[in-house]
Amino acid sequence: MSRFAKLADKPKETSAARLMAEELATVSAPAPSRIGRKAISGYFSPDMSLALHTCARRNGVSLQALMAEAFDDVLRKYGESPIGS
Repeated sequence: MSRFAKLADKPKETSAARLMAEELATVSAPAPSRIGRKAISGYFSPDMSLALHTCARRNGVSLQALMAEAFDDVLRKYGESPIGS
């Protein structure tokens, strides 16, 4: 008997069923630190990314905290009330 003989007997899984299974596997509860928050993202040059990561590291803060500080500065510059982290 061929080692592949058992495979012929199995019902073929539809692509829709497989996609649903993959989606269910990737859905999970958000981390507690993300509850009630929204992501803000952007695309920057590698030099900007390195500079921000380096600045955060040198000052002992997270990149997210550094970005929140920068966003607060921009809000103040344009006459808006700073929000904080």
